[in-house]
Amino acid sequence: MSAPTRRAVCPGSYDPVTVGHIDVFRRASTLFDEVVVAILHNPAKQGTFTVEERVGFIRDQVDDLGNVRVEPFANRLIVDVCSQVEAQVLLKGLRGETDFSYEWPMALMNRHLTGVETLFMPGDTRYEHISSSLVKEVARFGGDIDGLVSDDVRDALVERLPRP
Repeated sequence: MSAPTRRAVCPGSYDPVTVGHIDVFRRASTLFDEVVVAILHNPAKQGTFTVEERVGFIRDQVDDLGNVRVEPFANRLIVDVCSQVEAQVLLKGLRGETDFSYEWPMALMNRHLTGVETLFMPGDTRYEHISSSLVKEVARFGGDIDGLVSDDVRDALVERLPRP
């Protein structure tokens, strides 16, 4: 009898995906049989990038990993996503104390709702200052975002974001 598949879900909006996100996906891929990058979105809200674009950006950067899949999910609790994909674990990358304070109550609620456990993976310190919202703001005002996102994401942000 074979062991069950160890599957983790990495949830987020990833609007846009950053090098910090990709680092977490890559490291998670060495710890689990399968990693599901769950792009959570609300169809009533418009993001900077469409869900399809976000899926494409992430797939382009993890294509060499055979055990990472990227899927969009709309208007759902993350615990329901975990149930659907049969994941035992939610995996969250943390940049620091502020992220932990934000994520801790959600981890407890998710465990309360369905028993799914949340594991926290410390982010690489090289990326702890990077967030999707900061990247967009810097790009909007013409700042240099090289090295914070992939070249494709950088080019798309520069083209898409209105400058003041």
